[in-house]
Amino acid sequence: MKISIGGYSFQNTFVQGKMDVFGYLETVKYRYGLNVVDLYNGFFVDKSGPVWELADDDYLRKIREALDEKEMTVVNLAVDTASLWDQDKERRELQYQNALKHLRAAEILGAQTVRIDTGGSYSNDPHGDFFDMSQEQFEHIVQRYQEYCRIAADFGSKVGPENHMGPSLNPHFLKQIAEAVNHPNFGVLLHVDRWKVDPELGDSIIAPWACHVHFGGNTLAAEDRAIRIAQTLHDSGFKDYWAIEHNAPDNQYVEVEWALAGMKKVLSKVK
Repeated sequence: MKISIGGYSFQNTFVQGKMDVFGYLETVKYRYGLNVVDLYNGFFVDKSGPVWELADDDYLRKIREALDEKEMTVVNLAVDTASLWDQDKERRELQYQNALKHLRAAEILGAQTVRIDTGGSYSNDPHGDFFDMSQEQFEHIVQRYQEYCRIAADFGSKVGPENHMGPSLNPHFLKQIAEAVNHPNFGVLLHVDRWKVDPELGDSIIAPWACHVHFGGNTLAAEDRAIRIAQTLHDSGFKDYWAIEHNAPDNQYVEVEWALAGMKKVLSKVK
């Protein structure tokens, strides 16, 4: 089974000062027996500024050395504060420059896929732009993803959004974006069961572009539903990594063990 553990699953442990990026690698490799990781940039950035500043190349190379030493592969790098769209043009430019830096980091780390969000309103905004997307926003998002895809192609990676915010929470908008980008190095990190529009159809609509998948704890707890979603993705031809992303409030090592077992059980029932 091609399974990985999203780094954000240990976000609370990290915030408590009980884990760093190297501890995460050790945990995934030796506690859970996996040879792949989903890196989260929140584990190796300076968060004091308006965008999260990356560690220098020397530190990134230390992470790469730790990966190589353990014979581990980065199947996804999830990047925050580098989203494509913001109403504020100055912040939009800051995030653009940060995205370019993170794509360089992805090359150093050998990331197979990179998640950079569309931007827009967050999922808890009742007036979110998942119900509306201006032509300016659409064209900007498409052009930036085309640019990022060309960069990612140079080191054999795919790049694209997760259905996190703004138009990416609407599968119809996300489909329009994917079709307009129209690049072989574009891919979606599909966080299943997380849509604001047509939630029962979203996963199947976006499945053709899925290059990585996140299953949350709530979805895994509803086993029959999780199996149906996984079967839909399998039937669509998905052959990449199934990641758990389960940032439990506490007892995260045990909670991740539960989620990992749940993911394996779900996949064992997919035919």
